[in-house]
Amino acid sequence: MRRFFLLAVGLFTAQLMLGALRLPALFSNHMVLQQNAQVPIWGHARAGALVRIQGSWNNKTVEVKADAEGKWKTFLETSDFGGPYEIHLSDGETLVLEDVMLGEVWLCAGQSNMEMPMEGFRSQPVEGGNLAVLKSANPLLRMISVPRKASAFPLNDFEGRWERARPESVARFSAAAYFFGKTLQEFMGVPVGLIEVSWGGSCIQAWMSRASTVDFEDKTIPQNDADIEEPNRTPSALFNGMLHPVIGYGIQGALWYQGETNYAEPDLYADLLPVMVEEWRTLWGLGTFPFYYAQIAPFDYKVFRTDVIHPRHNSAFLRDVQRRAEEVIPNSQMVVLLDLGHPDNIHPPQKQEVGERFALAALGGAYGQRGFQHRGPVVEGFSVQEGVLTLRFKDQRLGIHSRVAEPQLFEIAGSDKRFYRATAVVRSKSILLSHPLVAEPVAVRYAFDDYVEAEIFNNAGLPLSSFRTDDW
Repeated sequence: MRRFFLLAVGLFTAQLMLGALRLPALFSNHMVLQQNAQVPIWGHARAGALVRIQGSWNNKTVEVKADAEGKWKTFLETSDFGGPYEIHLSDGETLVLEDVMLGEVWLCAGQSNMEMPMEGFRSQPVEGGNLAVLKSANPLLRMISVPRKASAFPLNDFEGRWERARPESVARFSAAAYFFGKTLQEFMGVPVGLIEVSWGGSCIQAWMSRASTVDFEDKTIPQNDADIEEPNRTPSALFNGMLHPVIGYGIQGALWYQGETNYAEPDLYADLLPVMVEEWRTLWGLGTFPFYYAQIAPFDYKVFRTDVIHPRHNSAFLRDVQRRAEEVIPNSQMVVLLDLGHPDNIHPPQKQEVGERFALAALGGAYGQRGFQHRGPVVEGFSVQEGVLTLRFKDQRLGIHSRVAEPQLFEIAGSDKRFYRATAVVRSKSILLSHPLVAEPVAVRYAFDDYVEAEIFNNAGLPLSSFRTDDW
């Protein structure tokens, strides 16, 4: 009888919990909602219950009816930045969210270089990370991380919570994302919320849905969790387990730092990245929201190669694919990291520079700020006269310069497709390239190897990307 009584109590408690008013982890104390927007909010209540929601910034009440499974979703109208506010929810039972801020919200996704925390990985520090953590307390900067989780089916929640920036929370948070958020918050003076969704070593296919990857895959898309052998390299597994629970949350835009795992398949990556961005934008339903992504930094990938060397295993091909993606992905910008690489460490320690360059891109792009440069030099085209190839650059009012006396990273080729290291003469707004064995240059490449050290910069200290003008 005692066992029967305990079982009955357990079942009754479970039924109460199923009917309880509750929210996913994204909606918790200390969260940041996107300002001046219609932001979605969703959760669970008693089946058929009428849920009333009121935000204290405008005291407007929104009502929504839960479906037969208790699920509900509605939208809150937010105002200008500010806080802290409260959100009151009721279906007969009352739930209150406290210390809610209105501000700017960004999704920060990718693999290990996005995941790398402020305290660094084991024996891999973040440059200046410890002092930055010490000084990190800021009630206007909030963060939430989605823990690693692979799934064959879309999940709707995760274990986590929003936290205010303080040393204990910042030390474990993405360094690239933190420095981005810190710069944004300090400049704009508004609350900033960062949602981190990352897993080291992940391929781009893992962050795309089953529907979007099926046309590209030679790998097996998992039918159930038992099929997932490499969680971070299984198509759709991280989309389901980590990204899906945050899809739809009100954001201003997204940061993406991924590509190292796909370095040896640039042609496939060229097809996948635009599809992934389009899918994310469609699922969020926010139009062509800003998408800023980091070009992978130089690194000697030969340490990973045990197979026969293929010309396309030069990671510069992947960097060039990322460069070209700006032309096909609307409202996007690539952050160039050509000067931040390391020959023996795939995780560059200068994450402050990474985050600040993301912030420059966002401030100059999404927020339309002026009076500063937010991108490095971009090649506009070239011309050839008497065996000299002249590179021209876009929008460089203050010109370009070389940090070395004699640049060594330019190569030119004639119609025979043989590249030779060119003699480079750097002028204010152009570069002249020549080689005695190339009488009629038809193509140029710059910094086209796994590991290189950037040579050409603008006055803002932002580097020229590696590039090629050929399609050989």
